[in-house]
Amino acid sequence: MALRNIITVGDPILRKVSRKVEKFDDRLGQLLNDMAETMYKAPGVGLAAVQVGILRRVVTIDVGDGLMELVNPEIIKTEGEQECVEGCLSIPGESGVLHRPESVTVKAQNRRGDWIMFKAHGFKASCVCHELDHLEGILYTDKMIRRATQKDLEK
Repeated sequence: MALRNIITVGDPILRKVSRKVEKFDDRLGQLLNDMAETMYKAPGVGLAAVQVGILRRVVTIDVGDGLMELVNPEIIKTEGEQECVEGCLSIPGESGVLHRPESVTVKAQNRRGDWIMFKAHGFKASCVCHELDHLEGILYTDKMIRRATQKDLEK
């Protein structure tokens, strides 16, 4: 495993749409391993491949309940709405308030190419939405309703 450099705001790659993964091989496995190590070291709870300069539809997430590796993820259903505070490893030192679905149903592939489906609620749902937005070249700042205040951060 190896730490990768996290691309920060201002780099045009963050605004590009990621391409579908076609090959499920050792190279993909190495990317997933490196992304997890980079995410944990940062420290963060999610990382999209584009944030390390790779335009592939690959995401790692761990909100405290174990590592999720999502390849070619797609939100197939959303329910409800929540107001959340988000930050981003690619926008260090900032955070904002925005609305996200309260729950999402996601279809994705694992590192072997097998299809999985799961439902995420609350913080995990907002994290999934945040990371999948990265795959479309969207940053949370594009959707935020305002910058987060100290009061927002204490909730």
